[in-house]
Amino acid sequence: MSKNTVPKKAVHCLAFQPKHLEDALVLSRQAQWPHRLEDWSLTLSLSRGLVAVDAETSQVVGTVLLTPYGEDAATINMVIVDEGWRGLGLGRRLMDEAMALAGDRPLRLVATTDGLPLYEKLGFHEIGTVLQHQGEASPMSVVAMEDVAPANTDDRAAIAALDRQAFGADRNLLLKRFAEIGSFTLLRRHGVPVGFAALRDFGRGQVIGPVVAPDADGAKALICPIIAANAGKFLRVDTTADTGLGPWLTDCGLRHVGGGIAMRRAAPTPSAPASPAAVSTFALASQALG
Repeated sequence: MSKNTVPKKAVHCLAFQPKHLEDALVLSRQAQWPHRLEDWSLTLSLSRGLVAVDAETSQVVGTVLLTPYGEDAATINMVIVDEGWRGLGLGRRLMDEAMALAGDRPLRLVATTDGLPLYEKLGFHEIGTVLQHQGEASPMSVVAMEDVAPANTDDRAAIAALDRQAFGADRNLLLKRFAEIGSFTLLRRHGVPVGFAALRDFGRGQVIGPVVAPDADGAKALICPIIAANAGKFLRVDTTADTGLGPWLTDCGLRHVGGGIAMRRAAPTPSAPASPAAVSTFALASQALG
């Protein structure tokens, strides 16, 4: 047996259950990720996944989650391997298990530079760059006036429809959970909902996302009042390079501190090309959830 292969009896891959959350939190802290126990719990509630458990010590030494959005898409996330188990093939084993859970769904993930070679071997290809901006927010006044207001329960169907257009899959359950723990802001033009932004607690403070809008001006109009209402507080936005929002977010006090590589893996049976959407995603729900 190769010394670079995890012996089959060394670890057990088990269904990720709530009882594993505390051990998962230890792993994410080891990786210097900002997730709280509540953040792990939220992602698990939307997902299926596995933990790798050391057969001798019963210690959780690896995690992976698959977050399905109907049959149209899924994200693979929270892929962590304990420092002492890296380089032994465990990451590949966890990915294989997650991809088996996905079935025929097309897959998305955000990769680190270290993880890129593995994901490319598994059929993922790079589609863009995720930019993580965060810091103590300072409001910017140079934004066009728009009809932006807090959303209410009557707006949920419109928000779900806009998100589906931008993301390309049904994320109703995710949006419902975000509404339970956070808030939404709605953008209207000519009285018609055309964009939205979500705000919720995450990590060191709060995260703004997803942000869906017809254009960058609309996205800024949604984000600006959230920043103004939370000036001096820690905020995070995960955007993508192609949106062009990065410099503006930096001017708002949210520094570029890192990010990742957005990747996709097509379904085994390609679907018909989607019609161009009237709206786009200007900030992710999170790097894990897309």
